[in-house]
Amino acid sequence: MTRAESLRHLEQEVGVMIRRVRRVVGVRAQLVHEDLQPASYLMLGYVAEHGPLRASSMAEIFATDKGAISRQVQHLVDLGLVARVPDPDDRRASLVSATDEAVSRLEEVARHRRKWLGEQLGDWTDARLDEFASELAAYNEALSRS
Repeated sequence: MTRAESLRHLEQEVGVMIRRVRRVVGVRAQLVHEDLQPASYLMLGYVAEHGPLRASSMAEIFATDKGAISRQVQHLVDLGLVARVPDPDDRRASLVSATDEAVSRLEEVARHRRKWLGEQLGDWTDARLDEFASELAAYNEALSRS
């Protein structure tokens, strides 16, 4: 296979992966809360892992405008999945953090996801799984430089 053919094949497979990820994110969002939007699910997961965060930081991290972040944060507040608290370093600003309920629901979804993934990749050796994860990380790193 030529390099051009390999790159085309890579693009096709990444496209398949993106479509599957979009579908799965929608399902996972529903498992956390029936009214949770997929984009807000991704933000919630990030806040749960890295929070508390300012909305301005999330705008940078997600490369989106502050208005979109504000709407998503409000959506999450309305669902009881995040809380806003005053920033101790600047009382004019607030920090967003995941509620205990959100963290619990996200952990349950993650346990289910890992169990399912383990079953789907059950015939993969540990070495193959490690190699794939390393190659995927290298791919993501290479693309992050552009």
